[in-house]
Amino acid sequence: MLPILHLNGYKIAGPTVLARIPRAELEALFRGCGYKPYFVEGDDPVRMHRLMAAALDAAVADIGRIQRGARAKGFKIRPRWPMIILRSPKGWTGPKSVDGKPAEGTFRSHQVPMGDMSRPGHVKILEKWMKSYRPRELFDEVGKLRPEIAELAPKGERRMSANPHANGGVLLRDLSLPDFRDYAVPVPKPGAVNGEATRVQGEFIRDVIRLNPGNFRVFSPDETSSNRWGAVFEATSRCSTAEIIPQDDRVAPDGRVMEMLSEHQCEGWLEGYLLTGRHGFFSCYEAFIHIVDSMFNQHAKWLKTANHIPWRRPIASLNYLLSSHVWRQDHNGISHQDPGFIDHVVNKKAEVDSRLPAARRQHFALGHGPLPAQPELRQRDRRGQTAERRSGCRWTPRSRTARPASASGTGRAMITGRSRMS
Repeated sequence: MLPILHLNGYKIAGPTVLARIPRAELEALFRGCGYKPYFVEGDDPVRMHRLMAAALDAAVADIGRIQRGARAKGFKIRPRWPMIILRSPKGWTGPKSVDGKPAEGTFRSHQVPMGDMSRPGHVKILEKWMKSYRPRELFDEVGKLRPEIAELAPKGERRMSANPHANGGVLLRDLSLPDFRDYAVPVPKPGAVNGEATRVQGEFIRDVIRLNPGNFRVFSPDETSSNRWGAVFEATSRCSTAEIIPQDDRVAPDGRVMEMLSEHQCEGWLEGYLLTGRHGFFSCYEAFIHIVDSMFNQHAKWLKTANHIPWRRPIASLNYLLSSHVWRQDHNGISHQDPGFIDHVVNKKAEVDSRLPAARRQHFALGHGPLPAQPELRQRDRRGQTAERRSGCRWTPRSRTARPASASGTGRAMITGRSRMS
C-alpha cells in the first residue's frame, strides 16, 4: 500500500491543520511516523503530472526493494515505507472566481461555486470550465469515447478492480481446523469441575494458528491474555517491529497477535486483513468496542452492497469475542457494562449472527463455528470465566460447513462476550 496525503489547504469552510504547518515540520511528523515522504507540489498541471510520475516510480522502487530484502533475508527490522504528500490548490483547474469571489485555491471550491443556475453568467462559467477539459479530443460526435483513448485503459487482470488483492475473495483459502471435540473438558460427575470457557477456546485458537501460519491472526487492544486466550502465545508472539528489549514477553517481528491500545486501529487491521483474503478474530471488552461502531457499520454496508455485485467474491467473516458483557460485574460494573454494540450489530441489513451461550461447553462449541465460514460478521458472548459444571450431560451443536468460494458475499456478525456470570 502506498499512502498519498492530498493537501489542498481547506475543508468545507476553513483551513486544514496539516496544510498550514511548515514543510519541515510536516516532513518531520511523517518521518516520526516511520515513513519516507516524497513531496509533489505545484499548480501547473503538466509539471505536476511529471513530478507525480517520478514520485510514483521512486516509491514503487522503494517498496520493491523492501519486499525483495525481506523475502531473501527475512524480516527483523521495521522498514521505512514510502508515502507521497501531494500539495495542490483546492478546486484545481476549476473557475478562478465566481461572482467576484475567488474560487480556486479557497474553501469555496469545496461547494458547488456556481450551483445557482438562475444567476446571470453561471451557465457560461460552467460551460467554460467543462470545455477546458477539451472533451472533443476524448469523445466523438455522438459522445462515445474515442478508440485510441479507450485503448489506453489496462485490460484483464491489469485493471484495478480485477487485481486479486482488491477482490480478496479470489485469494481466500479455507482454514485448516482441528476437531473442536478434541478440546472437550471431561466432567466425571455434576459439579466436579471448574473451568473457563475462553481458556479452552484459546487452546483451539492456538492450534488454528499453528495449522495456518500465514492465513490467520488475532487482533486485540490488549486483551488477548485477560480474555483467557493466553494459550495462543505457545504458538506465536505479539507482533512488533519496533525496539524489543529483554524484559519483553512474547514479542517478535513475525508474531501473529496484533495488539495496540487502539480499538479502531485493530478493527482497521482486521478489516484490511480480511479484504486481502485471510482470516482473523478480534478480542475486546464490550464497553470499549463502541469505538468501532461506525467502522463496523461501514463494513456491514459494504458487505450488503457486495452481495449484489456478481464478480465480487466473498471474504472471511468478521469475528468478535466480547468480554465484560452486560450481566453481573462485581469489581468493575460501572466501567465495563454496555450491551449496546449487540443492538448496533443485529440491526444491520448484512447477515448477522450473534450468539450468547449460557455455559462453557456451549461457548466453545459455538466458538469454532465462524472460522471456516467465509462471508460473515459474527459476534459471540463469553459469560463465565470460571464456572462450576453442574451437569454432566453432553451438548452437541448443529454442524456448520464453510460456504463455497463461489458464494455471494454477504455478512453475518458473530460477537461473543464474557460477563463473569457463574
